[in-house]
Amino acid sequence: MRTIKIFDTTLRDGEQSPGASMNLSEKLKVATALAELGVDIIEAGFAIASPGDFESVRAVADATKGCSVCSLARCVEKDIEAAADALKNAEQPRIHVFLASSPIHREHKLRMTPERNIEAAVEGVQFARKFCPDVEFSAEDATRTEIDHLCRLVEAVINAGATTVNIPDTVGYSTPSEMHERIRSLVERVPNIDRAVISVHNHNDLGMAVATSLAAVQAGAGQVECTINGLGERAGNCSLEEVVMALKTRNDVYHATTKIITQKLVPTSRLVSTVTGLKVPRNKAIVGQNAFAHESGIHQDGMLKHPTTYEIMSPADVGFQKTDLVLGKHSGRAALADRAKTLGHELDTELLPKVFEEFKKLADRKKNIYDEDILALIEQMIHEGHADVPPKTMTGWSFVSYDLHCQTGKEPALTLKIRHGDKEYTKEISGGDGPIDAIFLAIRELVGKNISIKEFTAQSVTVGEDAQGETTVLLNYNGETFRGHGVSTDTIEASTIAILNAVNRI
Repeated sequence: MRTIKIFDTTLRDGEQSPGASMNLSEKLKVATALAELGVDIIEAGFAIASPGDFESVRAVADATKGCSVCSLARCVEKDIEAAADALKNAEQPRIHVFLASSPIHREHKLRMTPERNIEAAVEGVQFARKFCPDVEFSAEDATRTEIDHLCRLVEAVINAGATTVNIPDTVGYSTPSEMHERIRSLVERVPNIDRAVISVHNHNDLGMAVATSLAAVQAGAGQVECTINGLGERAGNCSLEEVVMALKTRNDVYHATTKIITQKLVPTSRLVSTVTGLKVPRNKAIVGQNAFAHESGIHQDGMLKHPTTYEIMSPADVGFQKTDLVLGKHSGRAALADRAKTLGHELDTELLPKVFEEFKKLADRKKNIYDEDILALIEQMIHEGHADVPPKTMTGWSFVSYDLHCQTGKEPALTLKIRHGDKEYTKEISGGDGPIDAIFLAIRELVGKNISIKEFTAQSVTVGEDAQGETTVLLNYNGETFRGHGVSTDTIEASTIAILNAVNRI
């Protein structure tokens, strides 16, 4: 049985999802989780892209042990030098160079002949090998590249020193059968292919990223590039948790395994969802809230008789508990800390008392506390700056109270109190298109910033009439987007907290 390498690009391609940007502390937290999950390679960023990306790659490379850390680079010397510099302290560095290879890109973007295209790729790989023995080459838009040209290109870069050759479906165009044929052609036609690992990086524009990745594995690929929760450009990438569990559950078909510790999939998924603010759909395969839920009477009857009647995997195999642990106001800190750990959050001695205090307050307002309530509380504390986040988010604006009067056909009347440091500020306002708009207008005047709401979402965290409301807001300020998150049984309060959290990130 072959062991397939898992190349995680959540920190690079995943972060390119609109609204999914992460600060340095969040990236380090995700990188640590990925290393503990057992991924083989972490693509930490694109070092030349910005000073922030460079620092992120360097910080992840410095801090991560037990797996390879990689930086993306064009086949350009300054890109490769930046990647090498950022990775200089990595335990297992990898430089990942790329060059588009399809006729569309060669003619319209690069203005290169096929011959020059191969020369440029070889030059990039050779230059990267001067700094690092582990070099990956990606032929961007490989699935729309003529197979003869792709075979010559792959042979040339392997001769130049590439240890991994990546065949990306950059625009999610390929079908599983086409991908299988393409990888099989490379295996059969490239004479030196045994000297490199074949990789695939498939996008999900047609909803087939996982299927095309699995087809590539069947044809001989030894590495799959993917992201937690399938994050990435446009419709996203191949989902790490889905491809890993497909290989594990159907190893009778794929005859392949990975080094992933699958019991950590759900906690890692939830961590990434928390730091990016992008929620996992309830019906998402493997890690969605409904992935192991059964409502149909027929299904429930079958499950009671034997779990395998309607479950092809055990919930425990991916990190789920079979049932929610219901906590209440009589529960202690130890029980809360243990449940939080199961849900993917290690509460340190500083954070635990703060979460526990908020937990007790919530328990007085709700009959039952569910897993999702606990997660929401922890995530709220993280977003408010009580966890390991940059100092600028720890001393910002915070919610105190509001007095709101609303009536159909009339403008809302609001008195809002917020705090900055040890000083409280009050704003009375009559206006706005509803209570949320009134809250926003008051905050904008109090903080003195020309902000606007780009996106606002509200949803229930759990079930029941006393469920917590969870709000996420994207603010626009000077052309940049800042995300805020708020949770409360009072949706108005949750909205206020979310807007203030976004302001604190500016």
